[in-house]
Amino acid sequence: MIEWIGVLEILAVVMASIAVVIAFAVLVNFARQALRQVKPKLVPLKKQRQEKTQMSKEKGEGVTFNDIFMFMIAVPLVLLWVGFAGFVIHSGLQDDSVLEQIEGYTTLIAILGGPALLIIKDALDVWKQEQAEKTAFYKVKAQAVIDYNDAAQKQSQMIEAKAQEQEHKMENKK
Repeated sequence: MIEWIGVLEILAVVMASIAVVIAFAVLVNFARQALRQVKPKLVPLKKQRQEKTQMSKEKGEGVTFNDIFMFMIAVPLVLLWVGFAGFVIHSGLQDDSVLEQIEGYTTLIAILGGPALLIIKDALDVWKQEQAEKTAFYKVKAQAVIDYNDAAQKQSQMIEAKAQEQEHKMENKK
């Protein structure tokens, strides 16, 4: 039993370290955004215009509360759940004493698994929505290309028809 406690402590330290690294990354991102808002006052007008066009491209790409929630709570929870489940399976294959206490382990896996599965389901729903948006975008883009080609072909036919018409007028005048 002491081995399990040691392994769980190591796993907790690793997950806490990952959370600290993610928190540091989020803070650095917030600091960068704050500096970007102050920076235009100190920059020449030409660079301000360049930054505005760049910022308009990045509009809506900031870190939100949901991003922080996902990286601070959801991701470590899912990783902990998958890691612990894999660890229990591996240990159960190696040590028979784990199989004697399997009910406790499965209860813990189930407790962690409930929220983890909801998070995974939501992530998959978001992914499916993004894929549907990409598909719709490419359909619109393809239709625009088809319409453009159609219009270009009609225009070239019209130019050729006008050129032939002009040639006939010139021949008739001779």
